Amino acid sequence: MPQVWEAAWQRAGCYRRDPGYLPRLMPKPIARSKTRKAVAKRFKITSRGKVLRSQAAKRHLMSSKNAKRKRQASKTVGVDKTDVKRIKMNLPYG
Repeated sequence: MPQVWEAAWQRAGCYRRDPGYLPRLMPKPIARSKTRKAVAKRFKITSRGKVLRSQAAKRHLMSSKNAKRKRQASKTVGVDKTDVKRIKMNLPYG
């Protein structure tokens, strides 16, 4: 066995005698949860943990809607409690 292998094993603290084995010096990276960007664009999580969404019916056919209806559709509202868990899973970092 070459002298170079012997020195590398002693530095790494590995005592296996297999010449094809090199010890992994860096630990394996931890798997991370990714943010779903489509969800991040549609929902917002407040500091208290509530999930907010924008209201529908503000895209087209606006001339037939009165001013009060258009004004109220521009505000954000809370998401139904049955959907909160799914949305928070897709937004792991808030």
